[in-house]
Amino acid sequence: MPHPLKAVYHNGTFVLKTDCHLPEGAEVELWVNSSQLIAPKISDPREKAIFLRSLVEKMQQYPIPATAPELTRESLHERR
Repeated sequence: MPHPLKAVYHNGTFVLKTDCHLPEGAEVELWVNSSQLIAPKISDPREKAIFLRSLVEKMQQYPIPATAPELTRESLHERR
């Protein structure tokens, strides 16, 4: 079950700001939620092509189902 934790990225390491009770060596998956996220710069055309191909392959693994609701501008901006 997902358990949200707060952390600060400092010198290449995530430093937790909340307690975490996991066994030593436990593997976790991080989902970064930050407005300060910086996209990597890819200057080599071959590297860029490999990256884009990988991105497209990942997108094709999770297609939008045909039964998914169609989003309209009104529904996207609907305030509840």
